[in-house]
This record gives sequence, C-alpha cells and structure tokens, in this order.
Amino acid sequence: MSGTCLEQLDTRLATAPIVPLIAENDAERAVETALALKAGGLSVIEVVLRSENALAGLDAIRCADADLIVGAGTVLTLDQLAAARSAGAQFIVSPGLLDPIAELCLAENIPVFPGVMTAGEVQRAYAMGLRTVKFFPASLAGGVPMLKAFAAVFRDMRFMPTGGISAGNLVDYLALPSVLACGGSWLTPRGAEPEVTQGLAREALAIAATARPSG
Repeated sequence: MSGTCLEQLDTRLATAPIVPLIAENDAERAVETALALKAGGLSVIEVVLRSENALAGLDAIRCADADLIVGAGTVLTLDQLAAARSAGAQFIVSPGLLDPIAELCLAENIPVFPGVMTAGEVQRAYAMGLRTVKFFPASLAGGVPMLKAFAAVFRDMRFMPTGGISAGNLVDYLALPSVLACGGSWLTPRGAEPEVTQGLAREALAIAATARPSG
C-alpha cells in the first residue's frame, strides 16, 4: 500500500478531511466504533497504540472492512512500527519526528505523518523529503496562527493538526489551504453508542463542507 495508499488517502481526505482516533482496548469495541465512523462518512481511521490490545483492534478493523484505510498512531519506536505493519497498518502517525521511523517509512514507501510543533522540526521533515506532517499538539503549539506562519515559509508542506481539535474549532483549521485534514478523539468518546459516534462523524463532515464548499 505504498504510492497507491497515499493516493487513496489524498482522495478520501479531499472529500472527508477528518481522521478520527480510536483508543479502545477491546477489539470488538474498536470494530464497532470504526464501522460507526464509516457509516457516518469517515473511512480513514487512526488506531492509537495506547493500550495493550490496540494492535488486536487494528487487525480486527482491517479484517472487518477492507474498504477502511486504517493507520497506527502514537508509534514511538521501530519495534512498534514493525508490529503495526504486521497488524495491517496502512499508514503511520507519530507524536514527534523520530528520524529512524521517518526514514524507514520513506525508504519502504509507507505513508508516515510524524508530529512537529516548531519551524526547526518542519524544516527537518522537509529536508528528509516529507511533505505532510502532523501538527501536534495543535492547540498548545500555536493553533491556526502558527499554521498560517508555517504555510508562508513552507509553501508546499501540508499539515494534519491534532490535539485540541473539536467541533467548535474544526472549521477554523480546515479553512487553511495548508491543512490536509484534522485528527481528533472528540469523534470517539469512550463508551459512546454507535449511533452517537455516527452522528459525530456526520456533524464533522457537515462542518468540513462549510470550510471547503467546493471539496
């Protein structure tokens, strides 16, 4: 899923520029949440590796619906990267920019979105050949004004802000041309019923449509 996956990501995120985060320790609940998100119109999902059974959940989601594009988030080490790939992760997200992870993903054509929050980190990512990065934690790292400043300097970089994104500020981020998509866990509140998750996904899509009417 190298170049093809990247193309699929771009296509889907152009229409639905939101990447919900799933943080479930129970694989069955992870699948239930993922299917609810898809029913609400979101088919690119990040499973965060913050629990013992997160990878089991990722694998179960991939088996449940092959049409979903499922990535692994909070990937901190090369071992986690290998485990995520074995579980079927189609893209990789990290909270920070760790050169060995980014370099391996680039070498093997694995879509990767490392986290950045400073101009120095963006420049380093750019020099490595990356053109899309995660902006994290977005609300604490300067939010919309910081992204506008980055865009003025790094004109062909795209960003995926995550951290502090909500229905209340989603439109402000998505209105920025440099923002590929927004990630967030507000779409998947712990213990929410599938109908609630589906409704939150639809609400996010409606907000995205106001930010990008021609999208």
